[in-house]
Amino acid sequence: MTPVREHALTPDEAWRLMHEGNRRFVAGDPQHPNQDVGKRHELVDGQAPLATLFGCSDSRLAAEIIFDKGLGDLFVVRNAGQVLGESIVASLEYAVAILGVPLIVVLAHDSCGAVRAAIDGTAIDAAPLPPHIWRLIAPIVPAARKVLSEQGGSTTADIDAELVGQEHLRNTVDDLLQSSELIAAAVAEGTLGIVGANYRLVDGAAMPVVTVGLSDVHP
Repeated sequence: MTPVREHALTPDEAWRLMHEGNRRFVAGDPQHPNQDVGKRHELVDGQAPLATLFGCSDSRLAAEIIFDKGLGDLFVVRNAGQVLGESIVASLEYAVAILGVPLIVVLAHDSCGAVRAAIDGTAIDAAPLPPHIWRLIAPIVPAARKVLSEQGGSTTADIDAELVGQEHLRNTVDDLLQSSELIAAAVAEGTLGIVGANYRLVDGAAMPVVTVGLSDVHP
């Protein structure tokens, strides 16, 4: 698979391009780049995306739209609640090792149904969920319990869902680095950066919450 990008981007340059695209989207002034017939033909022989986006499957988080990108720009991996699993890590490693992406964006969002389900599932009298759904959201439960403990609450009604989502986002970035030697090594070598960002539905902004391997991005 032959890369088609003219020169390698640094992690900081890749995030700058992502951030600028998101700012255009927020401002209502998108450029809709790389969405024409010519670009489609150019990509037939290979791809060299500028970033990998691992995000929630929520229909309101269309990756190329909210970052104002087009064909060949993003390698996108999604599931409900952006929960790590073997196939997710393998896909992210593929993007880093084979496609040479310099940036992984882990994208969470407010009003996340998976986060809400994990919070509700911590209640003693919680109704059982279908087993596949429960196994998917179970990794979010520790974030819910931590926020509940820190806030001194006693019921799920006391849990701030937005704080749970951000705690789960931090845990996801940490777990990714711990579960993938390949990704951790690329970060250590300076060829890969990771941005854990939270998408705000009301204004469309993707705000960094945690960053690894970038020099000029601060949550």
